[in-house]
Amino acid sequence: MDSALFDPLFDAAGVAPLFADASRLQAMLDFEAALARAEAACGIFAGSEAETIARHCRAGLFDTAAIGRAAPAGGNPAIPLVEALTAKVAAVDPAAARWVHFGATSQDVIDTATVLLLRRLHPMFEERTAALAAILADRAAAHRDTPMVARTFLQHAVPTTFGCKLAGWLDALLRHRDRLAELEGRLFVLQFGGAAGTLAALGEKGPAVAARLAEGLGLGRPDIPWHGHRDRLAEFAGWLASLAGCLGKMAQDLALMMQTEVGELAEPGEGGRGGSSTMPQKRNPVACTLVLGACRQVPELAGSLFATMLQEHERGLGGWHAEWRILPELCVLVGGALARLQETLAGLEVDVARMRRNLELTDGLVMAEAVRIALVEALGREAAGRRLAAACRRARTEGRHLREVLAADPEIVSRLGERKLTALFDPAGYLGAAPAFVDAVLARYRERGEGRSGA
Repeated sequence: MDSALFDPLFDAAGVAPLFADASRLQAMLDFEAALARAEAACGIFAGSEAETIARHCRAGLFDTAAIGRAAPAGGNPAIPLVEALTAKVAAVDPAAARWVHFGATSQDVIDTATVLLLRRLHPMFEERTAALAAILADRAAAHRDTPMVARTFLQHAVPTTFGCKLAGWLDALLRHRDRLAELEGRLFVLQFGGAAGTLAALGEKGPAVAARLAEGLGLGRPDIPWHGHRDRLAEFAGWLASLAGCLGKMAQDLALMMQTEVGELAEPGEGGRGGSSTMPQKRNPVACTLVLGACRQVPELAGSLFATMLQEHERGLGGWHAEWRILPELCVLVGGALARLQETLAGLEVDVARMRRNLELTDGLVMAEAVRIALVEALGREAAGRRLAAACRRARTEGRHLREVLAADPEIVSRLGERKLTALFDPAGYLGAAPAFVDAVLARYRERGEGRSGA
């Protein structure tokens, strides 16, 4: 449903116009023009007749609303479109009109048109995922060694680096780029099988026409028509849903880090963005909100499209029809989420000092694992665990820093030494392999030739 109020919230990438009536109609007409030329090239009828048909394959010549009103009678808009095209051609060349849509079926028209539209959309997903990857790579390199709290179960765990968090997002995004490249050959293929997938109306020339048609449209030619086999579109829907999960995870982490009590990040705030209608002090994570709003709609839509794979025999009953609105909506939502997140991360404000202060919120408890490992070497596993657990309880109940509690234990001080005990509470000294993980992801990013970034 088109909405001037709500479409701008979710279609930040401008995907919706690609699936507008005129665009979809033209894609169907592109199929008809290419079909006529392919059949003429195979000697089924004259080239001049094919060109007459092709000249009338322009969406602007047709009454889209009238085609829509007539569509319920046949169950799809291709039938009235072919009737209208045939009438227009017949008005100037009755002989040529006999060959309009010859040997094809409605599903050939609509499926191939869908593939053509997805191929037009494909560069947007390629370019925007590449741009987002570049932003993540640059920021991961810049914050390779920036300490922050790692959170598990929404609680402070141990130190990590902001670069490591960003590198994790980048690593997942690169896998999605790989998946997109892998599915191209399976998705961008012709649908042409005629009435029941045999091209019987074209006789022995069917395969030759299919080859010419695929070539004319710049699509791959499958070994067999796929009317009843919807895995190609389902695979793409699955990719969209998986990408939405990846983007939604980023947006959710970002929003949590923007909470007032955390305050480590902020969305770009120009133009009063993020304001509240009643609370002027607010700076809401509105972009993350919209990304999450979009991504939470995607799983159900993708699941509905997967349900359409249950097709009956050679051509299905209703499942194919259900795809027509679901797939465009998926593309709009995921494309919009991708654009919003790209913009947000490009202008993201990072408060490094706040990250450092948050590491101290638990009065040293965030460094308990580091102390425990050192104590295991000094006291043994069981004794170290028991002594440290007691010290953590005292620190919490008495409101004291864990280092202070441990420093009051003569045995711990004697075993570790005051200098080592103090050093154990430096978060920068307990980052583990976080910086190395960042380097590994950035190295793979650079090896792909998608950009240059370095720590």
